[in-house]
Amino acid sequence: MTSFISHTTIDCANAYELSEWWKPVLGYVDLEGDPNLPGHEECLIRDPETGHMLLFIEVPDTKTVKNRIHFDIQPRPGTTRDEEVERLLALGATWVEDHRNIRGPGIGWATLADPAGNEFCVLRSQAERDANPQPQPS
Repeated sequence: MTSFISHTTIDCANAYELSEWWKPVLGYVDLEGDPNLPGHEECLIRDPETGHMLLFIEVPDTKTVKNRIHFDIQPRPGTTRDEEVERLLALGATWVEDHRNIRGPGIGWATLADPAGNEFCVLRSQAERDANPQPQPS
């Protein structure tokens, strides 16, 4: 017998604001019958397609160092990595590091941070990966 991940939990200063920021980033929604509201100390959102859930919990301490884990997100079909980076910056993400050419032209990723400072990476779309595979070490 094994375990499975029920949901991913993110500690933050304002659970409602951060859950509201991530909803349009990932296309997640509130749970039916359990809407997130300002002042809620715990806010749960879920992917309507896969059911994966993110739980935002308010904690008193602030982020002080690099995340121990982070999200690697990939654009859905019809969007490129760079288009997704621009969309996320317009939503309020901030640049952390640009690794978009680290393994060759257009091969890498962009590291951004959400409004709470949590870092995440934006990978190439599947179409971009198919059109220009990452070179394999020889």
